[in-house]
Amino acid sequence: MDTQTTPLLSVRNLKTYFYLDEGTVKAVDGVSFDVYPGQVVGIVGESGCGKSVTIKSILRIVEKPGQIVDGEILFRPQKKNGRNGSGENKFVDLVKLNAHGKQMRSIRGAEIALIPQEPMAAFSPVYTIGNQLIEAILLHQDVSKQEARQIAIERLHKVGIPSPEQCINAYSWELSGGLRQRAMIAMALSCNPRLLIADEPTTAIDVTTQAQVLNLLRSLQQQHRTAIIFITHDLGVIAQMAGYVIVMYLGGVMETGPVDDIFHNPQHPYTKALLKSIPSVQSQSRTFLPTIEGSIPHPFSRPSGCPFYPRCTEFMPKVCNRRTPSLQPVNDKQSASCFLYHEAAEEG
Repeated sequence: MDTQTTPLLSVRNLKTYFYLDEGTVKAVDGVSFDVYPGQVVGIVGESGCGKSVTIKSILRIVEKPGQIVDGEILFRPQKKNGRNGSGENKFVDLVKLNAHGKQMRSIRGAEIALIPQEPMAAFSPVYTIGNQLIEAILLHQDVSKQEARQIAIERLHKVGIPSPEQCINAYSWELSGGLRQRAMIAMALSCNPRLLIADEPTTAIDVTTQAQVLNLLRSLQQQHRTAIIFITHDLGVIAQMAGYVIVMYLGGVMETGPVDDIFHNPQHPYTKALLKSIPSVQSQSRTFLPTIEGSIPHPFSRPSGCPFYPRCTEFMPKVCNRRTPSLQPVNDKQSASCFLYHEAAEEG
């Protein structure tokens, strides 16, 4: 098996629903994408489009009453499962694993790590940073406590924290926002994961620190060839970090493609509208920025057909509002869920 042309992670028709008294929320509705070794994949979209639920589904940490109702999450764990190593590089469907079972817990944190959106809430305030790093290392690696402490100090040093020997004894509330974020990155990288998921890691920090964190992630990714899924609503961050982009809206994938093609040759009307709403240095002063008309539909009153058609400027009556388009290739590099490009194929 060629590990460079075979995906590390393959998500197929993933559906994660929340069954509430008021109705069913289809937070993720038929999402499919691949992540290859060493690749940086950006998932972008408005708040509420299902980005975070998608990565929680991959990690199997979806809160109740949410549950995965369909699809596959195929992952290639590095560790050998068979007596003669036959388990290595074979896909494991994470959906079929017990979310609290031994195999899933051995993958979560060790091979798939998460940088959460808010490190202040992720770190326990009653334990030192070092205690929490050491606990994660001891859980997934066969080392002594002293060796785990040395690994933790080395990871803190690698992410650029000054005086890691002293910082390891600090509590999270004693650190600035930027240092807390670096400590969280150190924890995520403590077990050398093959896939790193960053859920809006620059949301709660200032612009200068944001640039430092992004440069740090890019540098670490290039050094270790770690695959990264980068979740954000900031298209500027996607342009800087990602090599491949997935555009989501209302739980579905609207468009996928390489970052340069998405930014310079967008295909889906939603992607075009998103890019037009970004301010530019060439923008004329004292003029209103273009906006996407309307708002995201309420989860309990999803439109029939294409989820974006009520806000779409290229809406086709009796087509877009009657059938849901599937994600299909538009050209050699990009795919889009839009009847503008493959209505005939949908008819077939």
